[in-house]
Amino acid sequence: MPHSALPSKVLYIDLTRRRFWVEDRGDLFEEYLGGAGVAAQLLKEECPKGTDPFSPDNPIIFAVGPLTCLFPMASKTVAMFKSPLTGELGESHAGGRSAIAIRSAGYGAIVIKGASDMPIYVAVHGSKVYFRDAAAYWGMESALTVGRVIRENEPGSGVRSIMRIGRAGEKLVRYAMVMTETFRHFGRLGLGAVFGSKKLKALVVSGKNTVEVPNKKLFRDVYDELFKLMVESDLLKKYHEIGTPINVLTLNALKGLPTRNLKSGEFEGAEAISGEKLAEDFLGRRVACAHCPVACIHLAALREPYEEEPYFYKTTWVSYDYELTYALGSMLGISDTVGFLKLVDTVEKYGLDAMSTGVCLAWATEAYERKLISKEDLNGLEPKWGDHETYIKMTKLIVTQPNDFYKSLAMGVEAAATKYGGLDFALSFGGNEMPGYHTGPAAHVGYLTGARHSHLDSAGYSLDEKTIGATPSPEKIADELFKEEAWRQVLSSLVVCFFARRVYTPENTSKALRAAGVERSVEELTSLGTKILAEKYEFKFREGFNPENLRVPKRIFETPTPHGKISEETVRKAVQLYVEKVKSVKK
Repeated sequence: MPHSALPSKVLYIDLTRRRFWVEDRGDLFEEYLGGAGVAAQLLKEECPKGTDPFSPDNPIIFAVGPLTCLFPMASKTVAMFKSPLTGELGESHAGGRSAIAIRSAGYGAIVIKGASDMPIYVAVHGSKVYFRDAAAYWGMESALTVGRVIRENEPGSGVRSIMRIGRAGEKLVRYAMVMTETFRHFGRLGLGAVFGSKKLKALVVSGKNTVEVPNKKLFRDVYDELFKLMVESDLLKKYHEIGTPINVLTLNALKGLPTRNLKSGEFEGAEAISGEKLAEDFLGRRVACAHCPVACIHLAALREPYEEEPYFYKTTWVSYDYELTYALGSMLGISDTVGFLKLVDTVEKYGLDAMSTGVCLAWATEAYERKLISKEDLNGLEPKWGDHETYIKMTKLIVTQPNDFYKSLAMGVEAAATKYGGLDFALSFGGNEMPGYHTGPAAHVGYLTGARHSHLDSAGYSLDEKTIGATPSPEKIADELFKEEAWRQVLSSLVVCFFARRVYTPENTSKALRAAGVERSVEELTSLGTKILAEKYEFKFREGFNPENLRVPKRIFETPTPHGKISEETVRKAVQLYVEKVKSVKK
């Protein structure tokens, strides 16, 4: 049998019994390649129907793919779990060194089951697994500090990954994230809270295995071809130079930049939080995930003078990108650049998802304006647009949850608005808080229908931007979004960064797999993507997702987009057609 670079080993870790074992699941990787495809199957196997997301029975699955460690930008890890935020499919992707470390340790996937009765962290070093006492790390103010301390005590410097939670995860905030290395995150849908429910403070992974390819010349030729596309063409240039915040001014000009809880699609302070402004005045470094030549991670150097020490400064590195610039900037009316960076840093230290946090704070501000909540509910605070200092205090209270209001806000904007009112302007879709694109109907249909309720599922914003002046029909929207999301299942199974989606075309993907010893035609890959999407939906339906009950916030129909005001009829029709397409896959 010809050699193939397909992974096959799955490491199972039982936190309750402090046991681990390895199984050969070559069957899953042969059928689904890896990443999202394999993780979805493991989730169905390990997560009983109706499991409480905070139950020990809710598994955490990390998976990588056959191109990991071989090709550039195949540098992400998929995490899959049952989401405490939406109550159904939880899926989040992160880079850093996580993917390289898992594959180098010899695994295609890691399954974490059970729950510890005391804070621990798990260290995986190749074939060895250690259960370490994490009591000293539990309650630390900053997730950044936790990473620094673990770095001092674990081997594998330079090749290991340290995935950990902050206090938000410990306190079960339902949109808590998991930080990997220093500036990458499994941000969405509450993986950090699932870690916290298991008393799992961190997962450390390192290894020294190598991945062999069957035909080294073919591999080198394909590698060079893809690498040149990444570094010598314009396909990825914008991600390196200004980064994704380049979208701020573009979307603002289109009137598609959500502002002040989407009361508007245009922000008069956009210039101050734009990618151009941040690059000119604050950019200090660019860093990259392992095995990525692009270096899209932009770090601002925030200098704050010591009051009693002239010419001495505290310098804080703050990672920024478009989504958190929207959520913690325009969405809150913040145009003070330094104040914006301080809020971003606070959210990072506590280990919160920036998008969900920003949407929750924006809803609370409007709910206070409308007198749905009181100053007493807010623990004495009075939020107003642009007031970053109050938002920093509120962020801390979301984590510490001193009263019923903040306990509700820690459960997400849907839960808070259900209890206090204001659902019409509570911007969540399928229970997940809104991404930063109010570009037209396709963006919102994508949020509603995407398996993760994310802008990354089907990129509806991209379809909107291409069709300004010629709004597509509901049929066209459903067709295009389905086709895009189905193909992204292949990229998610490899696991390729979506920034490289125009490099990893179906043809190039098939070619790269062949160089790794995995023969899949373009037609086979396309069919696999459709199959994985349908199987993800199967899990969603099993756990209670019902598209007929999807709430659509009225606010999105009130605020004009680049396509004018969105028709509710168009959105609901496109959602219906999309779901029919998914259901028809299995027939």
